[in-house]
Amino acid sequence: MAHVEKRGPRKYRARYRGADGQERSQTFDTERAAKQWLATVTTSQLRGEWVDPSRSRQTVGAWADEWLAGRVHLKPKTVAGYESLLKTQVLPTWGSVPLAQLSNADVAGWVAKMRSSGLSPSRVRQAYHLLTSMLDEAVLDRRISANPAASVKLPRLPMTTRRYLTHDQLAQLASECGEYRTLVLVLGYCGLRWGEAAALRVRSVDLMRRRIDVSEAVTEVNGRATFGTPKTHARRAVPVPAFLVDELAAQVAGKDAGAFVFPAPRGGVLRANGFRRRAFDAAAQTIGLEGLVPHELRHTAASLAISAGASVKSVQSMLGHSSATLTVDRYGHLYDDELGAVADRLDVAARAAEQIANNSRPERGLTVVPLDRAKRRDAV
Repeated sequence: MAHVEKRGPRKYRARYRGADGQERSQTFDTERAAKQWLATVTTSQLRGEWVDPSRSRQTVGAWADEWLAGRVHLKPKTVAGYESLLKTQVLPTWGSVPLAQLSNADVAGWVAKMRSSGLSPSRVRQAYHLLTSMLDEAVLDRRISANPAASVKLPRLPMTTRRYLTHDQLAQLASECGEYRTLVLVLGYCGLRWGEAAALRVRSVDLMRRRIDVSEAVTEVNGRATFGTPKTHARRAVPVPAFLVDELAAQVAGKDAGAFVFPAPRGGVLRANGFRRRAFDAAAQTIGLEGLVPHELRHTAASLAISAGASVKSVQSMLGHSSATLTVDRYGHLYDDELGAVADRLDVAARAAEQIANNSRPERGLTVVPLDRAKRRDAV
């Protein structure tokens, strides 16, 4: 039971039992101050906003260690990215600050400072979202009553224009890449992520069914190759165009089932930087696509599939997106051209139907008499 008791001259202690069942108290110089504080605590409990005062005094740095230790579901590369952001952007400002002392204005100032220092909008947003995620968890854990970082205005991301290669450009690029020709075609027509292509094993290529089983991916974490599941943790079967079957057959010929389909020159995992340095960057420049990166071949695969009539669900399945919404967000604009083609086909069909209807109408000025009526008239 919450109550206020006198503890001596000009000393009053307010006592209450927290939501965790433990009794807590605080001493004040006046009875009025003690009752006001107790009323505030009681109201926060009734609203479900009560927080443990001792836990809210925990620093952001200490909470970050505890929070990150609980991210067991994240991939090593993601964890490494969080650690980098904490070390370079979050903890230098907030590491020694108690959770309860963060304010919305302070967080807004921190965001503005990062931007004015020359940090890219993307990096600023990543640091902010990391801090926000940590504080959201702190709210759920009753360390703070509300997230002080909520609704802070962020810098806009610059507009980017995606490049989608045509069939001819993709063929030229593949030819210029020499020994990596098949790899470039697989990236451009099957839409594999780089880590999925680099980790692809011979056993995952089914030439009879013309399918690639994407069940493994490799990422570089602090310079080391780390193997795991694909980005969405879900395996998928990706169709292979028939013209690629013979090239893939030559690529896997004589290799063990566990061998890499596209190994590095000396064996082992093919690194993206090595691939670009040895072949890709020069090939892209030669055909007039300077600055092209391998990931743009994944966008190309989506574009070519859509132009061939693939539905949103088909593209989602091929690329391994977590939802069709994500596919539409990224490639929905490519369906505009398809809708134009659909409209043209509807126009042709409608005109053909109208022509048939016109041909079946009787000529003007003639009267059509039902057959049974004509027979009765002739009999008279």
